[in-house]
Amino acid sequence: MPVPRDNGHEGRYWNLLDEAEQAALREMSQLAEFQPGDVLCTEGEQATHVFVLMDGWVKISSAADGGRELVLGLRGSGDIAGELAAESDGLRTAAVKAINNVEALIVPHDRFSQFLDAHRGANHAYRTVLTRRWGEATGIQRSRPVSSGSQRLAAYLIDLAERYGTPGDSGTVITIPLSQEEIASIVGVSRATATRALRAWRCRGIIKTGRRRLTITSITPLYRIAHREPHSSRQL
Repeated sequence: MPVPRDNGHEGRYWNLLDEAEQAALREMSQLAEFQPGDVLCTEGEQATHVFVLMDGWVKISSAADGGRELVLGLRGSGDIAGELAAESDGLRTAAVKAINNVEALIVPHDRFSQFLDAHRGANHAYRTVLTRRWGEATGIQRSRPVSSGSQRLAAYLIDLAERYGTPGDSGTVITIPLSQEEIASIVGVSRATATRALRAWRCRGIIKTGRRRLTITSITPLYRIAHREPHSSRQL
């Protein structure tokens, strides 16, 4: 299934490739389908390939104390997953699990390395994505001691809107295949904190929520809550 091209700054890997690069990557890959709940890879296993998501959503998670699942992130159409192990010791640092029906290109690491060596633009796009991922992870860790839960949640909703949001009649629509508890885990707050913040923002008319769906009706207050400046290149 074709993935719509980004308008530039979201940085989903597939969408940063030109048509020739996409064709070359397809040629060396295998297209696989996964059902909801299927595990694409497990934490601690030897990494042998990367995934390029063509359709659907996966969550990145790690085992916490007591066997509890700690949700670390969300990846959607156009994103690359499982790439960080290739840049470290070759062991998976997290599990990747399908949230809904997923189509993904499975690319062996050696072929992916050859692809990057042969395509300068694709290599640059890959480094850009890696740098952004490391920057996001570092930023989250640094912000937790000095920011409130509502600030981090607002920032996360802004990020989702910028990367995956689509224009709707009443605002920017985000199809979120995560529970409030999983969202709370990603931003490092309790479920109660996330629930209170979302309820307050609904009452203020900032957002509307539905099953696995959230509409940001007014983005400006979220930027103020998150203490962030809006991107001038995109209006939500």
